[in-house]
Parts: sequence; structure tokens; C-alpha cells
Amino acid sequence: MIHRPELVQRAHEYCRIHALTIRRQLGFGVHGIVFAAESESDSGRLAVKVHEHEADYRRERDVYLRLQEHEVKTIRGCAVPELLRYDDALWVIEMTVVTRPYVLDFAGAYLEFGPEFSEEVLADWHAEKQEQFDRHWPEVQAILRELEGRYGIFLIDVTANNIALEGGAVP
Repeated sequence: MIHRPELVQRAHEYCRIHALTIRRQLGFGVHGIVFAAESESDSGRLAVKVHEHEADYRRERDVYLRLQEHEVKTIRGCAVPELLRYDDALWVIEMTVVTRPYVLDFAGAYLEFGPEFSEEVLADWHAEKQEQFDRHWPEVQAILRELEGRYGIFLIDVTANNIALEGGAVP
């Protein structure tokens, strides 16, 4: 378990406000911490993500709002967490928990256009992702194209933790 006291405190405050109970940490990264949570009426399928930085929170919130606007529940057969609530003061997003195959973690995503990278950086990135995803890279690319083309979402943080395909996508 990662120890970031301020983030944990904000997660607990959010849960107190919304009558939720934190159960366990599901994940963590550069953008924040994700906890499993439950309410009296809904146990085991809720997650609360508390963000380290406001900009990351706002990007992820806005991506989830875009997905919600288009009623996106899956992308090419991969589940997408459903936005349930969010808190602009605490930088917390409450969403459903999804199981493999899934696409998640939009804190590093951008709407309408992604950051500009040199051709060399992009070539290195593509080579790294090809190696990481191996035979699944074409499907990951198709997911990225759908996010960009249909919804204007540019996912930058492309890892096997964020795009997990059926059957254990990567070594």
C-alpha cells in the first residue's frame, strides 16, 4: 500500500460525505490512488480515485463526462468504468469497478487533441508499446483510434494496467 496521507485523508472525507466505506486499495500511480469502496446498497463494485494534482483530476473527470455523454460502457469489447459522482473540491472521482477486458485510467488523457511529440519520440513510443503489448498491439491501436476518432479522447498513458485485454494481454 502506498502512503500518501493527504490523498488518503481526502478519500476518507469524500466517503464520509457520501456514506461510503473504503475497503482496500486497488491501485496507485503518478496521478493518485484508487480504493474499493462500498455503500449500504452497493457492495464491491465501487471505486474512489483521489488525485494528486487538480489538472489530472479535471482531465480525467472531463474524459469520463465525455464518455458518459456518449453512453460509452465498452470500447471494442473492453469495459469502461462508469462515472457515478465526482467532487471538484476534493479531486475525487467515484466510478464502477470493471473486470478484464477493460480500458481505464484517463488522468493522462486529453480531449480534442493530444500533446505534440516529435516524430522520433513517437517512433520510440510506438516501438516500446509494440514490445509491451506484443501480438495485442494492433487491438490496442484500434482501441486508441476509436477513442480518438469517435470521442476525441487521446489516451497517453497506455500500459497493460490501463488497457487489459482478455487472456492476459502482455507478458
